[in-house]
Amino acid sequence: MLPRIFLLLIFVCSLAFGKTIGGYTLHSGQPSTGPVGNGITDLVSGRNCLWIGSGEGLSRLRLDTHQFESFQHVENMPRGSISALFAKGDTVWVAAAADSFIRAVGETLPYGTGLAVSTDNGATWTQFKQPGVTPVQNLCYDLTIVDGVVWGACFGGGLIRSDDWGKTWKNTAPDTFVFDPAAYLNHRVFSVLNADGVLWVGTAGGVNKSTDNGRTWTNFNARNQQNPISGDFVVALAQQKTEDRNIIWAATWRAEGQKEYYGLSKTEDGGASWKVCLKDIKVQNIAADGAVVYAATHEGLYKSPDFGETWYRLSDPVDAVTGERVYAQEYYSCYAHDGQVWAGSADGLAYTADNGYTWKIFRAFRPTGVAGEPRTYAYPNPFSPKRHNQLYGEGYVRMQYRVQKDTYVTVKIYDFALDLVATVCEHKFRPGPGDYAEVWDGRNEYRDEAANGVYFYSVTVEGEGTFWGKILLVN
Repeated sequence: MLPRIFLLLIFVCSLAFGKTIGGYTLHSGQPSTGPVGNGITDLVSGRNCLWIGSGEGLSRLRLDTHQFESFQHVENMPRGSISALFAKGDTVWVAAAADSFIRAVGETLPYGTGLAVSTDNGATWTQFKQPGVTPVQNLCYDLTIVDGVVWGACFGGGLIRSDDWGKTWKNTAPDTFVFDPAAYLNHRVFSVLNADGVLWVGTAGGVNKSTDNGRTWTNFNARNQQNPISGDFVVALAQQKTEDRNIIWAATWRAEGQKEYYGLSKTEDGGASWKVCLKDIKVQNIAADGAVVYAATHEGLYKSPDFGETWYRLSDPVDAVTGERVYAQEYYSCYAHDGQVWAGSADGLAYTADNGYTWKIFRAFRPTGVAGEPRTYAYPNPFSPKRHNQLYGEGYVRMQYRVQKDTYVTVKIYDFALDLVATVCEHKFRPGPGDYAEVWDGRNEYRDEAANGVYFYSVTVEGEGTFWGKILLVN
């Protein structure tokens, strides 16, 4: 069971890369219109900003200016997808990862590309190579700091710690056994949390707790308690603390036990007993905001207004201004503060301040019609309706364009003989100037699946002209 779960995690990184728009590069420190990538892997609050990890690198939203900034190519930043983020005050730690074909095993595997730290809120960075004997399948999934000790959660590398701020690292284990991830599932680590000085570590063998910064440990798994966690594979941890409640949350997935199941587990007595919510749902991340807790899951973004007693699913994000949708059901990250909620998916970043009644969506895209770029392009391309931008069983391809002023837009799809296949939109008002995208689901006017092949599309912007593009459809 476990290898399939690992493949899913690898898929997250691969999917993030799949969202790459070739050639779209933002300069370091330069303002940008959104995150640098559309696969949002992590969201962490920093000093006057929200740090955003993505499949394309690191960016942040400045809360004072509401401006996005790119850290994609800053000096001493490890390349690749951001696999872990930690921020507190001016200190920011990141870990990054990439994919590579490994000839020895004949397949593509993920590998850690290193870590970096900034102590001046992102102005300068210090980089460290990936700790461990090999970076292959040795990604760092989470980071935290307890009493000056930096802790990292790695699959192949296990639980790593640095007592000298990243100069040297030690492999350790959250138990009394000699570190051996091949022999002990509890040595394959995926999440770490500092909750008021108590170190919590989530592994493929349950939840581990240390009150003395890693010298002694207590393990809680799906079998060793009367009211246990739902599953031993712990992919995320979070603390929800108010004046009268202190809850540790754990996203607990089914590992190898026959009675294990997916769910969201919580404890209010230091791990002695657990209560499970969102049964049979794969939870990826957790965010607390007072009495409210949010869960980013493979079935959307869930909210509980009462410490997890009741739950409901927020509406699918649709941008209130542009009509843009998030074409994904799986959410990998979330952050909430004072009723403002951010949710990261494989298809962009969504924001709401009114409980999901209205949304604003932020996506990375290459502007059209400027600096020699074409007036329109489609992505992903080639496009597979059964694989790309999946929402409720349908896949979607975007056709990006720009209008210079208030106007009306018509977008149509044609086959290779220029016979009409589908009308995507007709005489649709678009305020300008602005960048927009229309989507096609790979079906014809009769709602049948279009055959594999090359299709042309036209974007007619009244007052500006008709612009053509091409889509290669592969079912």
